[in-house]
Amino acid sequence: MKRAWRVLTPMFILFAFEFSNFTIAQDYGDDDQQPAAPPPAQDNCNGIFLAYYFISRHKIYPLLKNADKQAWAFNSTATIINTGSYELKAWKIYIGFQHKEILVAANGAVLVNGEDFPAEVGTNGTYFSGAQQTDLKTSISTGGDYTQIQAQIQISGTQFGLKSSVTPMPKTIRLVNDGFKCPSPTKKKTALTVCCVRNPKSKVTTNTVKFLPRQKGDLSISYDVIQAYGNNYQAQVTMESTSPLGRLDHWNISWEWMRGEFIYNMKGAYTHKMDYLPCIYGAPGQQYQQMDFSKVMNCEKNPTIADLPRERSNDSEVGRIPYCCRNGSLLSPIMNVTQSKSVFQLQVFKLAPDLERTTLYPPEKWKVSGVISADYKCGQPIRVDPTEFPDPSGLQASTLAIASWQVICNITRPQNKKNKCCVSFSSYYNESVIPCNTCACGCTNTKNCNPSARAMFLPPEALLVPFENRSAMAEAWAKIKHFHKPKPLPCGDNCGVSINWHVLSDYNDGWTARITLFNWMPMNFEDWFTAVEMKKGGGRGFENAYSMNGTKISNMNNIIFLQGLKGMNFLVMQTNGTKPNSPKVPGKQQSVISFKKSRTPGIEVAKGDGFPAKVFFNGEECSLPTSIPSYGNQNHVNLVVVFFLSILSTFAMSIITLR
Repeated sequence: MKRAWRVLTPMFILFAFEFSNFTIAQDYGDDDQQPAAPPPAQDNCNGIFLAYYFISRHKIYPLLKNADKQAWAFNSTATIINTGSYELKAWKIYIGFQHKEILVAANGAVLVNGEDFPAEVGTNGTYFSGAQQTDLKTSISTGGDYTQIQAQIQISGTQFGLKSSVTPMPKTIRLVNDGFKCPSPTKKKTALTVCCVRNPKSKVTTNTVKFLPRQKGDLSISYDVIQAYGNNYQAQVTMESTSPLGRLDHWNISWEWMRGEFIYNMKGAYTHKMDYLPCIYGAPGQQYQQMDFSKVMNCEKNPTIADLPRERSNDSEVGRIPYCCRNGSLLSPIMNVTQSKSVFQLQVFKLAPDLERTTLYPPEKWKVSGVISADYKCGQPIRVDPTEFPDPSGLQASTLAIASWQVICNITRPQNKKNKCCVSFSSYYNESVIPCNTCACGCTNTKNCNPSARAMFLPPEALLVPFENRSAMAEAWAKIKHFHKPKPLPCGDNCGVSINWHVLSDYNDGWTARITLFNWMPMNFEDWFTAVEMKKGGGRGFENAYSMNGTKISNMNNIIFLQGLKGMNFLVMQTNGTKPNSPKVPGKQQSVISFKKSRTPGIEVAKGDGFPAKVFFNGEECSLPTSIPSYGNQNHVNLVVVFFLSILSTFAMSIITLR
């Protein structure tokens, strides 16, 4: 018996020790599930507390010895907490990434500019806004509910150029909502924190304000829910161009459904792809088993929507919507206020758990594009006061939308060699034309040309010839004028529309220029416009345009707005030559423009002031040459010399007569 106890006693002690360890481990696990204590800086913040926490990173393929080129996969978290007494509407933050970061995911937020992942953000940083949780309530109104006062962004991506011993942190983080100011953030090894407080000089928005005021931008889009049911709703989308230089031709609009919605039908527009298969084989097919999906217009997560042609405007099924059906033309308000607006409607079906009548979410990641049109970057939809509509019965009354969101899109300057139009310069004092820049609108095939070589000077007649037929003319001109000829020759500009600006004359009290538009595309441009921004206030001297309708834009004195006269507002497409195998002929329009020097004293036309600083076509900013025609090769005559020679000539003639 004693011997048995001698054997069992160590086993009992070992069991007790293991049980105690098990118990401690379980207690530790329970404690770990409790929320961590907030940092002291958060407790001392009466405003909006922001934090960026670096979590981890590891090397990814290819594995390189060069640390500057080695790629690392990283994970981090950004947190936004409302620790103040005012609700934060439509939060937006900036994170100053600086290590060539490429974001591949940002759960809990979206990129403000609507860019898709992967997104390169390592040069200028990027802006985030809320995905589903766009507003942060106060702790006072929610009883300290963190799910309503806090938003988190789970960030993952790739970065470059750091050794394993260095922790890759952004240079800054800040709140960018109006009315707040943020000091420099506090930096630690793996954390970046800042407390942003209200600017005392700004107007404080009280808690009684339910929605944000409407914002201003180059293009305003309103997403209005006008009818709502349990599992579906009717929405109206209104696009309004508010910029004097804004313009869309054959517009396309796209977005992303975030909660599984799909478009049942539309009026005033249509989706490019009428695909219902994702519904049948996806979650909609499981929820709506009795629905005939062959009648569903589109089940894509990212549908692309286009305007209907004009002939469908009175169609009883898809038309009869005010401001619809213009084949995608959205004009500048300067040209036509009525045609600066487009409207369409759609019926949207929702999925569980969003089956309450008032559970409504707008689509996100909006994008707008056109053909030879301004390039727009769109922000996220923000909830605004319900839109008012005139009563359809004609009474002096109005009805309200059930819910409204606004999306603001602003025109961005095109990146180098990604333009859609280009400009060439010429003058009366120089025989050569400075053509459009090499690859101004991009180059896809550079096998037989040099995309980096500077464009060769041309004779004026070469502007009427497509680039593929200019080589012989450019080489002959270089030989005559003893210009450098690169090998291989420069690539073309590849622009669908090119514009020539020619300084025509320069005299004491005024000067003239000639503008010529060339359409190299297989499509016509109806109701086209071009705008020219002059240097050193030269636009103030604008007097008249003789074959176009020219005006100065109010509050923009340096910009001259030009459009076709009535009956001449059609820039025709490129056509075939008159003879077989002859070069194609571009559509062309031109006009002489006159200026008065009395309105612009000190202007020096031939030294650069006679050439534009910016040129736009249908809202798109065009690529400009990097130089102007040289004044050294001018064919001008010095008036003093002319006067002196005329006296000598008269004197010589008198001597001959006397003899």
